[in-house]
Amino acid sequence: MTPESLAELGRRAELAGLNASASPHEAHLEGWLLRLSPGKARRSRCVNALAQGRLPLDEMLARCRRSFDAAGLPLILRITPYSQPVDLDEQLEARGWTRFELSHVMVRESLNALDDELPTGLRLCPVDSDRYARLIGELRGSAEAEILGQQQRLRAAPVRYQAFMLQRNNSDGTAELLACGQFTLEEGLVGLYDIFTPPAHRGQGHGRALCAALLREARRQGARQAYLQVSGGNTLAQRLYTGLGFELAYRYHYRSDDPRALG
Repeated sequence: MTPESLAELGRRAELAGLNASASPHEAHLEGWLLRLSPGKARRSRCVNALAQGRLPLDEMLARCRRSFDAAGLPLILRITPYSQPVDLDEQLEARGWTRFELSHVMVRESLNALDDELPTGLRLCPVDSDRYARLIGELRGSAEAEILGQQQRLRAAPVRYQAFMLQRNNSDGTAELLACGQFTLEEGLVGLYDIFTPPAHRGQGHGRALCAALLREARRQGARQAYLQVSGGNTLAQRLYTGLGFELAYRYHYRSDDPRALG
C-alpha cells in the first residue's frame, strides 16, 4: 500500500470507528465530541477533539469536566493524529496529564485472497447484540453495569453490529466456544471489534480462523476494505492481524488527570 493510500484509508477508518463507537449519551462542545456512557470500552466514555474550537484550552477542559462529573465519569481525552489543536497532546502533557493505553489502528486495503473456508467441524454462528454484549462481558470479567452499558450502546449504534461465535460440535452433542467477535459495515469498509479467544483455546489458530471468516462474511455483504483496533501491548494479536494482511495506519492513546481513569 502506498503512503498516500494508507493515510487515506486510515482517515476513513477513524471516521468509521467514531460512528461504530457512538454512545447513546453524547454532547458537542466547540467541535469536540463528548461521549458519556458507562462501560468498559474507553472509546464510549471519552472526549474526541475533532476541531480547534474558539475557547481557550483550559475553558474547554473545564466545561468537559463538568459534563463528565455530572455523568459520574473521569475526564478522559482520546488523542489521535487528527486531534485539534494539533499540539493538544503536548499541552496536556505540560499540564501533568497521564498518557496511557496506546492502541494501533490497522487496515487492509483489499479483501481479495482471504484464507480458505473454515476447517472441518467448525462453524460460524450469529448472535444478537444483547446476548453478545453479555457473552463478551462475562468472558472479560466486566461488571454488570458495564455489560448493560455495552448492550445499550450496541442498540443505539448508528451502524449495525453483527456478532458471531466460532464453535465446534463435540461428540456429546455440546457446542464449544472457540472464539467470538463482531463487525460493522459502512460504505464498503468493515471494522472488526471485540475479537476474543478464551484462554484455553489460544495459540491454536482459532482467532485467525474467526477473523478470516468474519472478513469473508463482510465481503459477501459488500465490504471491500477493513480496519481494526488493537492494544499497543498485544504483540501476539498484532502478529495475527499482520499475518491476515493488515498494516499499521496510525496510533492513538488516552490522557487524563483523574486517577480513576487508569483503573
